[in-house]
Amino acid sequence: MCGIIGYSGTANAVPKMMKGLSLLEYRGYDSVGLAAQVGDEVKLVKCKGRIGVLEEKLRDAPVEGSSCAIGHTRWATHGAPSDVNAHPHRVGGVTLVHNGIIENYKALAGALEAQGVVFASQTDTEVAAALIDACYRRTGDPVAAIRQATAHMRGAYAFGILFDGQKGRIYAVRRGSPLILAKGQDGYYIASDITALLPFTREYHAMDEGEIVCLSGQTATCYDEKGDTFTPVFQKTTLTPEAAQKGGYPHFMLKEIYEQPRAAAGCVSPRVNAAGLPDFSADGVDAAFLSGVRQVHIVACGSAVHAGYLGARFFEDIAGIPASVYIASEYRYHPPLSGEKTLVLVISQSGETADTLAALRYAKEKGLPTLAVVNAVETTIAREADRRVYTYAGPEIAVATTKGYCTQVAALWALAAAAGLANGHADADTARAVVKGLVEDAPAAMKTMLAQRDTFAAAAKGLADHEHVFYIGRGADYALAMEAALKLKEISYVHCEAYAAGELKHGTISLIEPGTPVLVLATDPALFEKTESNLREVRSRGAYVILLCREDAAVTADAADRVIRLPQTSPAATLFAALVAVQCIAYETAVFLGCDVDRPRNLAKSVTVE
Repeated sequence: MCGIIGYSGTANAVPKMMKGLSLLEYRGYDSVGLAAQVGDEVKLVKCKGRIGVLEEKLRDAPVEGSSCAIGHTRWATHGAPSDVNAHPHRVGGVTLVHNGIIENYKALAGALEAQGVVFASQTDTEVAAALIDACYRRTGDPVAAIRQATAHMRGAYAFGILFDGQKGRIYAVRRGSPLILAKGQDGYYIASDITALLPFTREYHAMDEGEIVCLSGQTATCYDEKGDTFTPVFQKTTLTPEAAQKGGYPHFMLKEIYEQPRAAAGCVSPRVNAAGLPDFSADGVDAAFLSGVRQVHIVACGSAVHAGYLGARFFEDIAGIPASVYIASEYRYHPPLSGEKTLVLVISQSGETADTLAALRYAKEKGLPTLAVVNAVETTIAREADRRVYTYAGPEIAVATTKGYCTQVAALWALAAAAGLANGHADADTARAVVKGLVEDAPAAMKTMLAQRDTFAAAAKGLADHEHVFYIGRGADYALAMEAALKLKEISYVHCEAYAAGELKHGTISLIEPGTPVLVLATDPALFEKTESNLREVRSRGAYVILLCREDAAVTADAADRVIRLPQTSPAATLFAALVAVQCIAYETAVFLGCDVDRPRNLAKSVTVE
């Protein structure tokens, strides 16, 4: 959730901190700060609010002459947003920034207070700083101090640490929260993700659990969990600085919506063989592996759960494999029954989602095979899963996912077709049709919908003045309705819920009154008549109805207040067209209401704490 940036080298560190922090804004934050070594001093500048407030503070009191600094964007967990609770925190000879949660901080704080430590903030991070400082005073060795202190911590952390007496050095360690080391021409960096470093370097090393690194000017020394030093292997990201820019769009979210036709095709096309069939063997997910799967547990959080509901339908319909979907935060605490041929398929855009990672580790402890569908390369989930399928969506900066979700759905659909082909439940023509739908029909259909922004803006105006909005649908449309409702409420703050259309009469219809907006997803011809009956039920009670249906659907003039027609080239074309439509309706509603589209309140891009 929080963002970390650090630099040690030969250049001016403070401008690098400010640039890196600005690129970490997408993760969500409510306070910001930095600490810079200037001579033998460490200067702290931090505040509640956005980076603009920090910039004003630095204009009033510039921090100059530093080539070693750490910075942080904070999303409040322990302690309300305030100048005091903002990072970095300094205790004794230790200054640090932290991403994660120290679960046993109260017990640690109590022990430290008994030793005379007085805390100024309400944060678990200050407790971590105090504990590391106590260990540093005993040992005089930063690495030993970090090892001793973290041995007493329970929870997740990524630390960037400055020690007094260690001029020009930054120490970093991670467990459960993401952190990378990067190498530039003028020094070394640490950051929560590569996006923050694209203006400076494209060479990075993904730190392992428990790994400690010391950045010192032109060198970086890494220590494994045994305390042995090793030389990090740096990779070169294919991302470019331009990928993290808006490219002329008013918001990252709109840019990413428009990138979906390319993203969907780009996710699937590398997994198509010469015969036009889905083939994930290059990902380590070959026919022999898929043919042995007898059950699938799909585990995820947020929008990825909604992608999972569609994925479960694909696995059952195309591959004949029973599939169930579980919210990751619940999976470990009431784990479902599973056989030896149960595949645990976890989905995460960031590859660092804490609850999903915990569920993955639980599955591995139980000896179950694991497969990760993930976007961010070389992240913790990607590395720890037995097998992984990257979605190739590219960087997604807006907090509300669009192309991340889109590519997850595409990957799951293609995987299900590959599984059906491998176990004989689907023939080649069926699998080939799925591929064509995803690589050709769906991108074309999405482009068709993106040319209709005026339609979505008009629909959005009909939602903006209402306290409650409902999405309804049946089958796959219900799964999509859940994602549509989440998109609307998370960026526009309009309360929106999704219901299986057939459930309306079991209670929910009591909430329908004259003018209540109800958006009806009816893209499946086999279920259209049933869904239309539900539409009539809400229409007769005065609901304001927006119907999204196929171009060939027989709809009378009085059926809905507004009808949005969707291409029907293939099932994939219709589904992905509907996906774009509901995303655009949510976006236009948020814009109409003047909301911060890319950074909705109280939300973070990467949820790295449980």
